[in-house]
Amino acid sequence: MKRIKIEGGHKLTGEINISGAKNSAVALIPAALLSDEEVVIDNVPNISDIDALQEILVYLGANVIRSNGQIKIDARPVVNKEIPEAIAKKLRASYYFMSSLLGKYKYVEMYFPGGCSIGARPIDQTLKGYRALGANVIEEGNKFTISADKLVGNNIYLDMPSVGATVNTLLVAVRAEGRTVIENAAKEPEIVNIATFLNNMGAKIMGAGTSTITIDGVEHLGKGFTEVIPDRIEAGTYVIAGALMGDNLTINNIIPEHIDALIEKLKEAGCKMEVSSSAITLSKLDNGWAINVKTLGYPGFATDLQQPLTTLLTQLSGESILEETIYENRFQNVKYLVDMGADITIDDRKIYVHGPSPLKGAMVTATDLRAGACLVLAGLAASGETIVDSVEHVLRGYENIIGKLTSVGAKIELEEYN
Repeated sequence: MKRIKIEGGHKLTGEINISGAKNSAVALIPAALLSDEEVVIDNVPNISDIDALQEILVYLGANVIRSNGQIKIDARPVVNKEIPEAIAKKLRASYYFMSSLLGKYKYVEMYFPGGCSIGARPIDQTLKGYRALGANVIEEGNKFTISADKLVGNNIYLDMPSVGATVNTLLVAVRAEGRTVIENAAKEPEIVNIATFLNNMGAKIMGAGTSTITIDGVEHLGKGFTEVIPDRIEAGTYVIAGALMGDNLTINNIIPEHIDALIEKLKEAGCKMEVSSSAITLSKLDNGWAINVKTLGYPGFATDLQQPLTTLLTQLSGESILEETIYENRFQNVKYLVDMGADITIDDRKIYVHGPSPLKGAMVTATDLRAGACLVLAGLAASGETIVDSVEHVLRGYENIIGKLTSVGAKIELEEYN
């Protein structure tokens, strides 16, 4: 087991460079299986989720070379076999393999994916896409057997703009016969990154980044190259850290447009920052005022940033209201913030945060990835020592978080414990 120990109250000064986007990389790697040749992906973050995906690739027989942020994948030796539960459950993104294998081989067996416990997170929209393209889905407990004599393009309207369902439908449709149109598609930048990669391999995808994506299926996908876009959630987390404890803290290698919703909310709270084409510089927000936030699909406020933002809300004057519309179980961080001195009330899918509240160090638990990030931020701002346990969740999504924060002045370390 691992935990993070933080001595709070230290200003953050200097520069943090943002890594490749976790939410892109975890889909780009399974997408590589669709190719009939070698593909190369650059700017891959060194996080445990990537280790788990590599484990699945190797299990299936792919040749994988990974070094210095680059991964080369040759799927030609792959054997399409059941992906066992022990490795499928390590992360939710394992279900992208389900789509790649179905698209390429018209048959797949694997177990329901794992990941953070932040709500029901059903895959009904993904299964709707499979069925619309001609697949037969058999569910036995948490095991799925999906097959098709052939996959044929179709018009698919997603009941909600789900990122997972959009990516999964995209991965199957690129090797289907004819044209597929996905309506009410997710618009996240990661979707564009994935579509660009597939097009580089020879796919014919139009409209990624809009609510309507058109895919003309192809028989063959060849060599391809792409670079993982900067991680907008990591960027947003460190920008929030700057608003909490910054002293001219600069966040580099970002695409500011990808976190516009956060930037505007911080300005609304009174935060001043310098924003360039690829960086943001800011300092601690003193005497900020309360704001209201509602999570929405992109380009709205990202659900993955609401938990980190909650730490900042505890330091603003007045009552902030935060509404979570994506996942129903994403306030598990609140209990621990209250233990640290925050004044927060939960009412169904809303929280009411009264501030400012001085935070004090405490023993807390990272119940999921972004809750863990929230508590690390709280530890940086709190007086005294904070210990965050179960930080394996955090290491899933933040590359070298200890090194990056230490380099700008934080007193933070990773410990092993039994």
